[in-house]
Amino acid sequence: MRSEDIAKLAGVSRSTVSRVINNYPNVPEATRAKVLQVIEQHHYEPNSFARALAGKRTDTIGLFAISMSEKQDARRIYQNSYFAPIVDLVVDTANAKGFYVLIHTVYSRSDFQKVKQAFQQKRIDGGILVGTQKDIELVREMVGQGAPLVLIDYDIAEITAERLDKNHLAIINSMDYEGTVEAMEYLIGLGHKHIGIIQGRLNTYSGRERYMAYENTLRRHHLPIPESSILQGDFLKDQAYTAVMNLLDSGKELPSALFCSNDDMAISAMEAFTERGISVPNDLSIVGFDDAQLASRVNPKLTSVSLPIEEMSKAAVDTIIRLCNGEQTGFSTLSFPTRLVIRDSCKPRPAQ
Repeated sequence: MRSEDIAKLAGVSRSTVSRVINNYPNVPEATRAKVLQVIEQHHYEPNSFARALAGKRTDTIGLFAISMSEKQDARRIYQNSYFAPIVDLVVDTANAKGFYVLIHTVYSRSDFQKVKQAFQQKRIDGGILVGTQKDIELVREMVGQGAPLVLIDYDIAEITAERLDKNHLAIINSMDYEGTVEAMEYLIGLGHKHIGIIQGRLNTYSGRERYMAYENTLRRHHLPIPESSILQGDFLKDQAYTAVMNLLDSGKELPSALFCSNDDMAISAMEAFTERGISVPNDLSIVGFDDAQLASRVNPKLTSVSLPIEEMSKAAVDTIIRLCNGEQTGFSTLSFPTRLVIRDSCKPRPAQ
């Protein structure tokens, strides 16, 4: 149904329908009520692209999930323990506030063209980028669009150093460094001295923060950082599984505990150890990161650092809407605390 049809049914002009849709004040209340009644009865929704061309807001925000290490598959973000809950929470929160969400997945540099087009064609009022990799030039391009923008999981220091801390930009992070320190202190407190790690991608802010916290905590306790126990997982299940299998096949000494930079990799590691007859936690303790839903369902239940996904997602939506409404001016940052959730995958190391 078109706006012309609404006008005929309500017995008003098309321009009156337009003024009602865009909430102009100079419309008699009786006329406004009549038009709104027809709109509700016929489930009319104005064409957002047409509104954009007319210079109106679209009441739509973009959500761009970026994971350049994964193969292109639109379903992957909905299966990922990090992206999936963020997508759900952003959509639910935005819808509750009267905003639509346009979702794009970005698996390569060329995919950023979709992001730029959404801004340039004014199909969105602002955008949320989650999972941004360490590519300051791409971020510079996004900030250069001049539209409201929120980055989830990005290095604040890098943004300020590059002078990209503009009025229409905000950054929302979790305190991954502190969360990793808490996990490492827990393992050390259990008596573990040989602690390995399955790294995430070091070209992401979260990947770097978690690795630096792992390394710094070991150094502070004067514990070794064995090169053979630093495994490359890139936040991917299959890669983590392969890395653990390679360690087992190498014949090198196994760590007594393993910190994994996300739960997907931790669960894959548990599967690999179990296949080779190594018991978790009797032979080796494991800690994950994210506290995904599956963490409490596997056997043994996984000890993990809980990410404040709900708080971050809701804050991202609230912030982007305030930026779109002009209610927030100036570069802003928010960082939310993590929490260690202790379950069954860790055990004290016997005194030697």
